[in-house]
Amino acid sequence: MTDLTSIINSVNTSATKTGAASQTLSADMNTFLTMLTTQLQYQDPLDPMDATEYTNQLVQYSNVEQAIQTNTKLDQLLSLSIHNLGVQATGYVGQTVQVLGDVMPLANGAAKATYTLGQNVESTSILVKDLDGNTVYTTTGDTSSGTHDFVWNGKDNFGNQLPDGAYQIAIMPQALSGQAAPTVTTTVYGKVTGVASDENGIYIGLGDATTTTLDNILTSRGSSYWDEIIASAQGNGSALNDENA
Repeated sequence: MTDLTSIINSVNTSATKTGAASQTLSADMNTFLTMLTTQLQYQDPLDPMDATEYTNQLVQYSNVEQAIQTNTKLDQLLSLSIHNLGVQATGYVGQTVQVLGDVMPLANGAAKATYTLGQNVESTSILVKDLDGNTVYTTTGDTSSGTHDFVWNGKDNFGNQLPDGAYQIAIMPQALSGQAAPTVTTTVYGKVTGVASDENGIYIGLGDATTTTLDNILTSRGSSYWDEIIASAQGNGSALNDENA
């Protein structure tokens, strides 16, 4: 998967270095020309200096200047491409996307995530935490290897409806006897509410409380898919995963 954030950071760094190199070259060139003019003004007419070395140095300065100009044009092209990516990203607005990560947007009393177990396990605990790290909901999950869904209706362990916002999902598998700890990968779903960018990357807003970067998007579905998630969450007593669906 292409890491857009790394590319953008690289472009910004390259542009900064190119600008600094151009300024340094300009200063060095001015100093060189000042020295050359001074020496030509005060040279001994009976023993004129050899201009070959200065001519070679002028050629070198010219080559460096051309290289810097080429880098500047490349930086401009890359920046334009990144801008176009940001424009294209606006096409996600209103869509439901699946992204890598573990922070779920709870919106309209519904949230969805997936977890992938690298192997069969003895047991799986699913914890939902608020952004202060407090566990607000727990349940058991699937124990077989593969990818499993988790849909939550936003209620805590006591049946209280929690406010919409950002919540972290934590998957805690217990390995089978004699086996190493299993790998776990989580993704979350959210309805895209906006797109923003800065010098560090392009960001996608999920609901009203979470953001992710463009390169974390795995799948995109129509706007009606979020309505299906809400219906699934509301039709279940607390949370839905594919072990008890």
